[in-house]
Amino acid sequence: MGVAAETVVRNRALQTEWYGEPLGDRVRRLLDRLGLSQSALAGVLGLSAPMLSQLMSGQRAKISNPAVLHRLLAAEELAADPGFDAMAAAEVRERLKAIGAESAATTSGLRAATSGRVPVGGTAQAGGTAQAGGAAQGVAGGGPVHAEQPARLVQALLREVASAAEIEAAAALIGDRFPDLAELLRVYGNGRTSEAEAHYARIIRDARGH
Repeated sequence: MGVAAETVVRNRALQTEWYGEPLGDRVRRLLDRLGLSQSALAGVLGLSAPMLSQLMSGQRAKISNPAVLHRLLAAEELAADPGFDAMAAAEVRERLKAIGAESAATTSGLRAATSGRVPVGGTAQAGGTAQAGGAAQGVAGGGPVHAEQPARLVQALLREVASAAEIEAAAALIGDRFPDLAELLRVYGNGRTSEAEAHYARIIRDARGH
C-alpha cells in the first residue's frame, strides 16, 4: 500500500472515530437525500468544493472549522425532518440558505444566525447577531427551549477539540467526583444528537424548577 493510500485509510478511520462514520459515506447520503450537487452542498457548508471533495475522499481527515461541522449537523437535521418529503423545493432552498448563513457560535456559546434568527431567549441586534447572555435571559424569563440549537453546538465544539476516545477518557477520570460533568461529556461528546437535545432540555427545565 502506497503512502497516499495509507493516509486515506488512516483518515477514514479517524473520521469514523470523530464523526461516527467516514465523511464520504455521511455526505453522499446527505447529497442523495437533499438532491444537491457536491458543489452546492459545499456552498451551504461554507467550504470550497475541492475541500469537501478531499474530506469525502479521505485525503483530509478533519473538519477544521466548527461552523462547517455545525452547518453539516443542521443540514442532516433538515434531511431527517419527518416532514421533509412534503416540503416544497422552494422551502428546502430557503432552509438551506438559512443554514448556510449560520455561524457556529457567539461569545455566549450559542448559535447566531445572520438571517436574524434568535437563539434561546436571545434578542436580535443589528446585523442579526445574538445578544450575549440571551440563554440566561431565556431561562429566567421562562421562554421557549429550542434544544436542538445549543445541543448541536456543544456537540460540534466538543468533537472539534477531542476524539471520542479522549472524551471518554476525560469522563472516566472525573466520573467518581463529578458524575454530572462526566455524563455531560459522554452525552454531548459521544452520544447521539437526539440524546444531547433531550439532556439539554431537561437541564433547562430543572433550572427553571419545572
